[in-house]
Amino acid sequence: MANIKIYTDGACKGNPGPGGWACILSTVLTDGRVYEIKKSGGYRLTTNNRMEIASIIFALSSLNGTGHNVEVISDSKYVCDAFNQHWIDNWRKNGWKKASGKLPNEDMWRTLWNLVTMQNNVKFTWIKGHSGHPYNEECDRLAVYASRDKANWQIDTNYEAISI
Repeated sequence: MANIKIYTDGACKGNPGPGGWACILSTVLTDGRVYEIKKSGGYRLTTNNRMEIASIIFALSSLNGTGHNVEVISDSKYVCDAFNQHWIDNWRKNGWKKASGKLPNEDMWRTLWNLVTMQNNVKFTWIKGHSGHPYNEECDRLAVYASRDKANWQIDTNYEAISI
């Protein structure tokens, strides 16, 4: 069982618009060395919230195995509060709906929930964006680049299907 820190960010030019996500996974190996992986990707039409969630989904999907202790460090208050304020527990109990009705990004919340429950412990820590935190700044840079990299854009099929 590893202790892993995941730094994440999402970006969107327009909301909706072209978007990007990025994550940095970091752990200390048994020999004391720090091992890091950086990942990013972009979509031709999406939203900022979807990219914030996507960054965590792609990071957790990258982990080898289950049962790790993970700290997700994000500048998305929305995502951190969904777990820390137990909103996601209520959404699940209500059939993936908010008390007021439809849950935006339900597809992604379901996926994220499943990935979180595969690990031993996942802690969500909010940090202020654009405040000089080196990993957050690097994730922001990678996410913005991915949002502009038209040659590598994916199609956010779930979003585009409901927005058309």
